[in-house]
Amino acid sequence: MEQRLTDEERLTLKTGAFGAVFLVSNADPGVLGVIRESLAASDALADASGTVKEALTTGPLPRLPRDSQLEIESVVLPALRQSVCILQEKSPQDVEAYRSVVLTAADRVARAHDGVAPAEAAAIDQIRVALSEPT
Repeated sequence: MEQRLTDEERLTLKTGAFGAVFLVSNADPGVLGVIRESLAASDALADASGTVKEALTTGPLPRLPRDSQLEIESVVLPALRQSVCILQEKSPQDVEAYRSVVLTAADRVARAHDGVAPAEAAAIDQIRVALSEPT
């Protein structure tokens, strides 16, 4: 049985998803790339449905650190792990959809500007690990 997510849980899912996009985008920054990347990511996030779409499209935007890649990772990666746990508990049928939407958005961001840079690929690997089954 699916349970509704709390505002805090929705914000965690949103922090993970938007943060993943930001993590990849920030891994290989470039002014022109940022515009293309944000458009690519918004398309992928818009493809979400059900509980995942509701979480990503309602409520406030998450506040993400901007100082360093390490600081971004310290917020985003735990949010992704926590998001998987929340969905496994409250809406198990949406776990795979969340993983897919986040990884698709991250991949589109990386490919949006001059192919995938090594730093972007590394960030996507971190995201993939964070989204994998909790141990």
